[in-house]
Amino acid sequence: MLCFPNCKINIGLYITHKRADGYHDIETVFLPVQLRDILEIVPAEKDQMHMSGLTVAGSFSDNLVWKALQLLRASYPDKIPAIDIYLHKVIPMGAGLGGGSADGAFMLQLLNNYFKLQLSNEQLAQYALQLGSDCPFFIYNTPQLASGRGEKLKPIALDLSAYSLQLICPEVHVSTAQAFSMIKPQAAPIDLSSLSSTPVEQWKEKVSNDFELPVFEKHPALSEIKNQLYNQGAVYASMSGSGSALYGIFPKGSRATVKSDVAFKEFFVA
Repeated sequence: MLCFPNCKINIGLYITHKRADGYHDIETVFLPVQLRDILEIVPAEKDQMHMSGLTVAGSFSDNLVWKALQLLRASYPDKIPAIDIYLHKVIPMGAGLGGGSADGAFMLQLLNNYFKLQLSNEQLAQYALQLGSDCPFFIYNTPQLASGRGEKLKPIALDLSAYSLQLICPEVHVSTAQAFSMIKPQAAPIDLSSLSSTPVEQWKEKVSNDFELPVFEKHPALSEIKNQLYNQGAVYASMSGSGSALYGIFPKGSRATVKSDVAFKEFFVA
């Protein structure tokens, strides 16, 4: 059985509170984007995981796809036999696009469907939360207003089908922990639920990402890329998550010609 885990972007991202458990409370909108990995499972004599596409650092045992298998098998040991897992990576890692989280969440859904576990989305989301704070979003995979650690989700009516999306993924490593350490949590300056009734053309003056200021100070090439997106017609541009990916929302069919001293990958979602 085959599926295609897609990535996400953040529209607005505010760090509102440092929690006693070490996590931070956030407010953001998660928007699914159709830049996708490929994930397949087939029956096998023993569990194996095969990787292709972009190189993923670390052992396969650290991969959220593998962890998703172990998580569900612990609950359903008699219903999930050995499988071969094939993961082809297209979504850049460590870019603020949630590709790894998507892979883990889609694996839960794949196992649920293939082995007929009959778990609801709500039950799958509870398993997904054990994999990562933003994993539950990918169970629903529709625009969601997220709060708490990112796991408290509320659907939001947000349709960008009249626009094109350009993703720029610089080969710049941004430490999420360091980025958090440079932010002073404070109340969000905007109620992001208002995005559904606010024209995209007005987002530039209203919607921001708290990570941009500290990350751009350390990596000015990212700020320059964002400026190029705006200078070449983006109606809204932002960094996604804690970076380093940036995106521009353009009138349908339009895009920027980006130049940078930093190597980058580029994707266009018409």
